[in-house]
Amino acid sequence: MSRVIVLTDVFVIAAGTSRRHVKTLADEVEFRLKGIGRRPLRREGVEDATWLLLDFGDVVVHIFDQETRRYYDLERLWSDAPRLEFVPTSR
Repeated sequence: MSRVIVLTDVFVIAAGTSRRHVKTLADEVEFRLKGIGRRPLRREGVEDATWLLLDFGDVVVHIFDQETRRYYDLERLWSDAPRLEFVPTSR
């Protein structure tokens, strides 16, 4: 992202299957990053949980419900930015 905008280095875009799932995903991101000493500078959308944003400065995490993700289509909006595919690792 830093080649396209100066606000952040990385956008992480994810989707949950329900509002509860969106909140749970956000809680897990915060828990994992807290474990390495990172805390969000800002947390938006917690009450509605259709689009929850966690701003860690150099990394901004967007977690949508599926309908809201399709509507806003951030992948298309930021198509000029290079993409990194997520490859999950086993625990």
